[in-house]
Amino acid sequence: MAFNNRITQMLGVRYPIVQAPMGWIARAQLASAVSNAGGMGIIETSSGQLDAVREEIKAMRTLTDKPFGVNIAQAFVRDPGIASFVIDQGVRFVTTSAGDPTKYCRQLKDAGLIVFHVVPTLQAALKAVDAGVDGLVVEGGEGGGFKNPHPVMTMVLLPQVAEKVSVPIIAAGGITCGRTMAAAFALGAEGVQMGTRMVSAAESPVHENWKNAIIAADATDTVFLNQFSKPALRALRTQKTTRLERELGPSYEGPPVMAEFGNALDLYFGGDMEASIALSGQVAGRIDTVKPVADIFAETVKEFEDTVAAMARRYT
Repeated sequence: MAFNNRITQMLGVRYPIVQAPMGWIARAQLASAVSNAGGMGIIETSSGQLDAVREEIKAMRTLTDKPFGVNIAQAFVRDPGIASFVIDQGVRFVTTSAGDPTKYCRQLKDAGLIVFHVVPTLQAALKAVDAGVDGLVVEGGEGGGFKNPHPVMTMVLLPQVAEKVSVPIIAAGGITCGRTMAAAFALGAEGVQMGTRMVSAAESPVHENWKNAIIAADATDTVFLNQFSKPALRALRTQKTTRLERELGPSYEGPPVMAEFGNALDLYFGGDMEASIALSGQVAGRIDTVKPVADIFAETVKEFEDTVAAMARRYT
């Protein structure tokens, strides 16, 4: 299927499918597979390891000749020169997240970059549009990772935002197949972002234990943590996260939840699922196999096309 909408035109991609910018995971191995498959691969900065990020961007240019972008995760990258750092990498597309959309938007746009901001609420969307962003990533609360402490799910948030803004929207949260992509388009999106599905992809660098945990998970096997003290987050249910689910109530006075990420690399790449917090969305309950990114995209696009055509035949 040939897509031709504002997202594909702006980003120069074949498919309006973006890979989420997951810390330590969204690096050249995975992002190049996404770009080569026709989507938009994204390199993360949320790890804070900018020297490593620079090398990953160099690696991208040896692994793909397709477009790719960079994410600026403002809450996790304190370097005041982060916008200049991204500009210097020569990419065309950047997403900003976890912070004020006004902070870097003008500098990035003045340098010729296309800027999308990640938003969890209508109010955040309107603020980002006022800041001058080119588009939005509208992220529902069922998605994995760091979240607004008062989550709104994609089915409600996406049409609410689409009714109030004119910029193109990439939908995130709950997207894993062609049917969910078609649903997102019906609700006002022109593109989708996949996170948990990309964590479980064959090219994802995470340990097989994490991928297998996603495959084994039901839709109820995530926990929403730290709702009363930012940052809130959604993760797979483990012994550690079940304990935290009980502890992190309104009267909690212990160390911040970020302290629980202390051994993140032991989980990400060592496979110790209790060493840290395995961020994941509820859509883990719909993922049952590890597949190459190219296969995921091909199946998603085919199912999207079949779904749209079947609905047109049935209802028009």
